[in-house]
Order: sequence, then structure tokens, then C-alpha cells
Amino acid sequence: MRNRLQTESTRHVLAVLTLCVLWYVISSSNNVIGKMVLNEFPFPMTVTMVQLCSIALYSGPFFNLWRIRKYQNISRGYYWRLIIPLALGKFLASVTSHISLWKVPVSYAHTVKATMPLFTVILTRLLFREKQPTLVYLSLVPIITGVAIATLTEISFDMVGLISALISTMGFSLQNIFSKKVLKDTGMHHLRLLQLLGKLALIMFLPIWVFVDSFKVIQHPAITSFDYRVIALLFTDGVLNWLQNVIAFNVLSLVSPLTYAVASASKRIFVIAVSLFILGNPVTWLNCVGMTLAICGVLCYNRAKQITRKSETVLPLTQNHRIKYEPLNRNFDPYYQGATTSNLNGFASKRGEKPFTNTNTVPTNSLLTNGNIFPNGSTATRLLFV
Repeated sequence: MRNRLQTESTRHVLAVLTLCVLWYVISSSNNVIGKMVLNEFPFPMTVTMVQLCSIALYSGPFFNLWRIRKYQNISRGYYWRLIIPLALGKFLASVTSHISLWKVPVSYAHTVKATMPLFTVILTRLLFREKQPTLVYLSLVPIITGVAIATLTEISFDMVGLISALISTMGFSLQNIFSKKVLKDTGMHHLRLLQLLGKLALIMFLPIWVFVDSFKVIQHPAITSFDYRVIALLFTDGVLNWLQNVIAFNVLSLVSPLTYAVASASKRIFVIAVSLFILGNPVTWLNCVGMTLAICGVLCYNRAKQITRKSETVLPLTQNHRIKYEPLNRNFDPYYQGATTSNLNGFASKRGEKPFTNTNTVPTNSLLTNGNIFPNGSTATRLLFV
């Protein structure tokens, strides 16, 4: 039995590690290609539309091929209370994320997104009245400091890019909080939740895209001249984003929220390093210090949460509790199996003691043995069996 459990645990760890490696590679590729697309095709809303279409189009056939169970009917009240806000948050977070990626370098955008623990603490406090220990609050200091240093020293700084990155981070933080709750409440498969949110987000976003972006996109040279390179990059970006979402939801379903936060922080480090290496955007050494400090702050936050959870689960086994026992009056509770007070008076007279004054009959099936005097005339300790 123990060998079987160890084998299953090893398989679980290997599956999580494999998914994390794929997640890091695909996410960094998606960010690099997304930046290349936005440099030549500056329509972040259209890039978001392509990604949402990819989730809606690819999920159904592939999930049916993989025999992933379909979700059950959800009550209308729950639908409007949680599912609709989740879908709304998904497309808002996606749009603002692409706007930040368009306005600022990938490395800086992901440095700002390192503030996700800060938003998680604030949102859980506002939504669930959840207070955090002092250690968790202290771990937020290096995150805020690191992002501030990176912001002040960023060569390609843009205020719209900063605000968009912060909004997208808050949106993804809300998704992480409520996605786990929906999966637990409904029993829905995590990939079906991704498909549902993608469809709803597409429906919500389509009228906005038609009104804001559609006419400009049709008139852009890349579309009028049918530029294969831009179209291929858009298609690849959509596929990679879909794969990234599939893997992210798989990781989220396999591990705890804390482990997912650690994996997400490690992914951010990988994305920043790859973007700096491939795209080669100029950075100063102070900018690198700020990025490093922010990411280290995220790791410190995760460690603080882990320490806090361990301390909450430890039971205080070393405390000494003294209980004072007081014997019951002999004439108050003369229960012993099927005995009556007349029987017990006989036992008492043999010992030269005063008879019992209680004349009530004792129940024959009593679960409590409370009498001082037993039928053999010996005296025993009073016991209660509950």
C-alpha cells in the first residue's frame, strides 16, 4: 500500500513538473510573439479577439476528442453571481494585458504583474474580510519596492502601460480567487470552465470590438495587402494562448493555490529572462535590481503564506489542562445497572451506613455507572461512559 502511494505521489509530481516546464516555454513564446505582433499590428483589442476566438473554437472539438466530461447545468443565480463576473474579468484582464504589452516592454509588464500578491491580499480583505499575519504584510514590502524601482528606472516607461498592467493583474488575481471556488462548488472540469469563460467573454467582447477596432483593422495595410507574416503571427499567438490557458488550468486543478502562486512567480522570471534575451530591449542595472527585488518579494510572500498555514495546523499538544473532579452525592444518583433504591438500602445497611432517601426507580438500561456502592460491597471510582 505504501509503495502504491509513493508511486502515485511520484507520478503526480512528475506530471506537475512537466506541465510547468511546458507552461513556461509556451508562455514566454506567447509573450514574445505577442509583442512582435503588436509592434507591427498595433491593435491590442483585435489580438485579444483572436485569442478568445481560439479558446471558443479549439476547446470544443479537442475536449470532446480527449473525452473531457461536459459540465452540468448551473443554476441561474449562481451563473449570474459568479460565472458571468468571471467571464467579464477574463476579457478585461486580457485586453488590459495586451495594452500593457503594446505600450511597455515584456520584462517591465511582467515586473508590474508581480504585484499580484498585493492585489490578492487587498481583494481577500475586501471580499471575505480575511486578515493576514504580519509576516505576510511584511513580504509585500520588497514587491512594492522592486516595482517602484523598476518603474522609476524603466527607459521605455509609459503611464498607460503601467495602469493597464496593474488592471490586468487585478483581473487575473480575481480569476485565481474565484476559479478555484467555482470548480469546488460545481464539480465542473477545469477545462470546461475555461471553454465556458472563453465563450462568454467572446460574446461580451464582440460588440465592443466591432465598434472600436473592426473598421480600423480592415483598413490596415497588413490586412489590405494580406501580409502573410502578420496573419501567421496572429494565428500562432492565438494557438499559443489557448495552449497556455489549457496548461495553466491543468496546473491550477492539480496543486493548491499557494503552489500555483509559486509556479506562476517562477514562470514570470522565465518570461522576463527570455524576453530580455530574444527581444533585447535596453535595461539599466537599477532596472534589473528592481525586477529581481519584485520577484524575490513574490517568493517571500509565498514562503510567508506557507509558514502561516503550517503554524495554523499545529495543535497545541503541550498545554497542561487540569480538571477538578467532584464526587456526586450518594443519595442523588444511585444508578447501577437495574438496581433500585431498596436494593441499595440493603447494601448500605450491611455497611452500617444511612439508607438512601431517593425512592425513584433506576432505569434498567442506564448507560451511566455513577454509584459509589457496587453489589459486592466494594467501593469503586465513579466513571462516566459517553
